[in-house]
Amino acid sequence: MTKFGIVTNRNSMIGSRTRVEDACESGLCPICVADCPVFCEVSKSALRGREVLYPSREFFGDSTAGTPKDFGIGYRDFQIQFEVRGAKGIEENMDKVIFPNVDISTRWGNIPQKVPLVVAGLGSTYVAKRNWDGLAMGCALSGCSITVGENVCGMDSNATFTDDKPYPKVLDTVDMKYRVEAFREYWDGKHGDIIIQKNVEDTRLGVFEYVSSKLDVSSLEIKFGQGAKAIGGEVRLSTLERAQLLQSRGYLVLPDPSDPVVIDQWKAGLIPDFERHSRVGIASTEDVLEEIDQIKSMGVKNVFIKTGAYRPASTAWIIRLGVEGKVDGMTFDGAGGGTGMSPVSMMNEGSIPTVYLEALVVGCLDMIKKKTPSTKIPTIAIAGGISSETQVFKALAMGAPYVTCVAMARAPITAAMKGKYMGEIIKENSATPAMLKTLGFPKEKEPDTLTIEEAFAEYDSLKREHGDKDIPTAAVGVYTYFTSKLGTGIRQLCAGVRKFKLNLLERKDIATISTRAEKVCAKWNLGIAPQEDLDIEEIKNEIYSGNY
Repeated sequence: MTKFGIVTNRNSMIGSRTRVEDACESGLCPICVADCPVFCEVSKSALRGREVLYPSREFFGDSTAGTPKDFGIGYRDFQIQFEVRGAKGIEENMDKVIFPNVDISTRWGNIPQKVPLVVAGLGSTYVAKRNWDGLAMGCALSGCSITVGENVCGMDSNATFTDDKPYPKVLDTVDMKYRVEAFREYWDGKHGDIIIQKNVEDTRLGVFEYVSSKLDVSSLEIKFGQGAKAIGGEVRLSTLERAQLLQSRGYLVLPDPSDPVVIDQWKAGLIPDFERHSRVGIASTEDVLEEIDQIKSMGVKNVFIKTGAYRPASTAWIIRLGVEGKVDGMTFDGAGGGTGMSPVSMMNEGSIPTVYLEALVVGCLDMIKKKTPSTKIPTIAIAGGISSETQVFKALAMGAPYVTCVAMARAPITAAMKGKYMGEIIKENSATPAMLKTLGFPKEKEPDTLTIEEAFAEYDSLKREHGDKDIPTAAVGVYTYFTSKLGTGIRQLCAGVRKFKLNLLERKDIATISTRAEKVCAKWNLGIAPQEDLDIEEIKNEIYSGNY
């Protein structure tokens, strides 16, 4: 990373820094001294080795991670083009053309949604499990979908399996059942759905067969990786027994928990924890299309594909598979953050950044429609570092007419974590003056008088709708973030371009304001003009037609 042209090696993700500021290209200090008390990346690696590949281990399970790298282009490189004339999707009545009347409902596959948001696959990572109530219930309350990610059944210590060899099949679970039931507790039965994802390990364990037959799940997702990495899911295991259990279920566990030497080292306290890894998988066109047909034969209502940001030709291949296989939706996840323990180097230096990826996907879909106009395109979701209403709006406009949703993971986890934390603060009467000031309360308010109704702007409306149900503050946080902040913000921006239905957004509702963005859009013939070129002919017509 650079700061004002100076290379630095201060990496908060792995907890390293340099002794001086003016580091070399290597990230080392210009003069490296033997008795330096500071741990740079290299010196920390000399002691902890492979641990330094991952975000600081002391935060594992209670944190998410994302790259601080500037990829040279983002949604900031596009400007929304507001309109002052007319209105689309609503009666042109001055009393009706107001932002609260914007319809931001959409569809994800065949699933109707109140908001254009989907929580992407949150699987066996501890941070997802610990915040599941807030995430699942918050999505259900908001009327949007949430995906249960990979390895949940395999990681469940209380799950039961068959004795099949070489791969046992899941018979019953505690964790997966709980995750499904948590969403359905506040689900209205119509808007949003619980989607179950699978990877290589889940396929071997028969997860799709289990959730569709035993849990009545009708939305399933095939996973091809994620924007944070391309090597399969990874988590840390804190006990030898758990490491051995997961190894027995077919997972790759490092170091080998069945090795007598490793067992002795564990007992001696020389090994802090174990790593569980998923396989990357090998797939052919025929294999994937056959798998899609097999899933459909199970009677599911929605078949989705989730993929990371692989090289352009590979991404085009996956697009082709989704369209040929007639799946209902596809999520494309750009670089570079995650909810588990993705290698820092992969988050920083691998995968296609989100805006480049969306341009590639939209360009490929345009080519398909040009080749065969009657082709049905799956609904598309874009993911990768999106957290604000402006990013959501621009992603939807840039991807029109294919992109119907934005997928998120880190941002709603943050909302759930903060909602849960504030619930504890309120319960313990430990709100600080700084918290109260941030929440907008006057100086004279006593720190210990904060209530849930005062802290959460939407709590009262939820209570009126759901009566005496004890909604967790984590869920209130997700709901408030999704519906109040993002929902209202998206409505305001849509009203600004005079589009009162979300599906009326067009690529011409945004313009590029950087050379890089202009080049990327031109490369894929997206029809998104630079700000200085936008409406040139219309400008001439307006000016020359005037009666001066």
